[in-house]
Amino acid sequence: MDKEKGAYAIVELREAASRERALAQPQHALAGRSLRVRPREQKDFARPSPGRGARREPLGAGQLEQALCQAADVDAQMEQLVGLLELSEGERRLRHLLVTLFQEVFSEFFPGCAVLPFGSSVNGFDAHGCDLDLLLDLEPTKSLQTSARGAPGAGSSGDPGAEESILSDIDLASASPPEVLELVAAVLRRCVPGVRRVRAVPTARRPVVKFSHKQSGLAGDISIDNRLALHNTQFLRLCGEADKRVRPLVYAVRLWAKQQGLAGNPAGGGPLLTNYALTLLVLFFLQTRSPLVLPTVARLRELAGDEDRVVVAGWDCSFPRDAALLEPSANSESPSSLLAEFFRVFGDFDFSGQVVSLREGRALPLPEAGEPFKLGSLNLQDPFELSHNVAANVNEKTASRLGRCCRAAAKYCRSLQYCRKSTKGRGWGLARLFQPGAVEPGAGAGSFLISIPLAATRPPEQLCEEPGGCGFKEICAAIAFVLRDVLQCGCAPGKPQKQVGGSGAEQSLPEDPALGEEPPGDAAGLEEEPPQPPVGSKRPQPDGTDSAALPGAKRPRVNGPEEEEEEVAASWSCAVWHRVWTGRRRLRRQLLHGASPEEPDGDPLELEQKVSEAIVQHEGAAQPPEPLLRFEASARLAGGTQREPRVLLRLAPSPAPGPLFRDFFHFLQAFLPSALRRHLGWGPGAAPQS
Repeated sequence: MDKEKGAYAIVELREAASRERALAQPQHALAGRSLRVRPREQKDFARPSPGRGARREPLGAGQLEQALCQAADVDAQMEQLVGLLELSEGERRLRHLLVTLFQEVFSEFFPGCAVLPFGSSVNGFDAHGCDLDLLLDLEPTKSLQTSARGAPGAGSSGDPGAEESILSDIDLASASPPEVLELVAAVLRRCVPGVRRVRAVPTARRPVVKFSHKQSGLAGDISIDNRLALHNTQFLRLCGEADKRVRPLVYAVRLWAKQQGLAGNPAGGGPLLTNYALTLLVLFFLQTRSPLVLPTVARLRELAGDEDRVVVAGWDCSFPRDAALLEPSANSESPSSLLAEFFRVFGDFDFSGQVVSLREGRALPLPEAGEPFKLGSLNLQDPFELSHNVAANVNEKTASRLGRCCRAAAKYCRSLQYCRKSTKGRGWGLARLFQPGAVEPGAGAGSFLISIPLAATRPPEQLCEEPGGCGFKEICAAIAFVLRDVLQCGCAPGKPQKQVGGSGAEQSLPEDPALGEEPPGDAAGLEEEPPQPPVGSKRPQPDGTDSAALPGAKRPRVNGPEEEEEEVAASWSCAVWHRVWTGRRRLRRQLLHGASPEEPDGDPLELEQKVSEAIVQHEGAAQPPEPLLRFEASARLAGGTQREPRVLLRLAPSPAPGPLFRDFFHFLQAFLPSALRRHLGWGPGAAPQS
């Protein structure tokens, strides 16, 4: 082993006798340098059999939906979801073997150290592909170094501790965190088989070394000073074991948030919620039920025994480590009803005006959070490190979308599509809930809905009286313009569709005015939607209808809470040929930087059109043989005089939507409403983002 180069070698001898003679020598040297030689441990790592417990490939969106639709009810879907997403036994063994490998290697360089996994892999809420988070505990190594330096004759060749480590001449106690991180990164690069893409990140809130492992395909982090994370992991595991409803609820909420574009990888540094933040929101919600499903952190501290009392960096992390010591919950709500209530509670929650506290189990006024706590658009206090806002990265836009998506999900959870299994093979329950935009009012099966508010644009009565007139015609033409000219999508008049509402007869849709066809003049006005009855109450009869004069089978159907009157004004068949939703912010900055200051301002969307053209040019001006995405789009006016008027744009992808379409849909959700307002001169709006 070479201390200067930080490397070691494995020497294979021809005969076992030669190996024994070499090991019998008390001292070894090479070019005048003392070497530490010891027998190589032989470890047999059994490969998982292809049967039960072997590594599974993650299910695609279509496979997941198909599997969920086979369940008997939503409670069964939630239970099945855990089994579909959690790590298999083979995947757990693989991660354990990697931890063992890391422990073996790092022990050669840092005697007495411990490699401890934390986070998603071991907190009870694991999922396929989750990162392998590790803590390299160097405190025992520092203690050994201190003891060795204080011992008589320390550092001499006769001292057995002098050559205990290749890096024994490096004082870990005095080394700075960046220096230790670089040392850890060097060991990973040179000495751990299969590890690549090693990168030290000393500027992170918790400095880490990032890596990936080639054979397993796993990515991970190694931190050297994050003992709080170990106790957070144990706390989450305790909550998951305390009540069998906790894990299904957490898995359902996290997948829902991911599908709606609300959650992402914390390494990305964006304004999205992390899985840890979403898990804490679920646990907080369960602390607020009556009766409680989970105890508060303050109550757990009271239940902790002497062996469970821990203080880390000044923060009290005391709580029982054994779920059997907790009092059983008297709450009898089903998992499906808890999920519906979760959406209802957070649909109207004031995220920026109060602090979510798991320690107290209630929302705290902002002053009670304390001075070091960083307030933001969503205030979520860590259960132990009370000065840390777990959701500090979330911006106002994401927090607003979270509330809006929760309200739409809560409304969907009151419908029969959520509660009752479909007899026609359609998506129901969780399968439909997980589709982005599918639970927005008016979204059909397999479609995605974008709501474009028209408040403060022109009087609502003008829009409602002119579904086929100039006002609505302008909106439809603007939608086609943004898709076709600004985003460079193929956009052709769609096929005739059935009109929902009215007589129910099949009618042809007016073609896109932007494509040269005029819709019929003097079109009938849109019908106002009737006031929605409370959930569970009887639907009112239409005005002027004598229900007694109509046979039961002939009574007019009145739309319920989950249906709306539709007047489809236009439809288009669309194709997306280039990834026009990626890298727009960077290209926008480059184009603005290169523009002349004297150049007059042009069309508000001219810059966005140039950004799309630059993306197309970068990917190759020639049109690919097949588009990346295909979808049918249809626009209609909703609301009326009693509601805020809005245009609902429905996208129906073909074939079934995958991750690529979902990325495009989330981009279009943010980009399109702002682009329409700018194009129609209804106000500057926010600059389109991506």
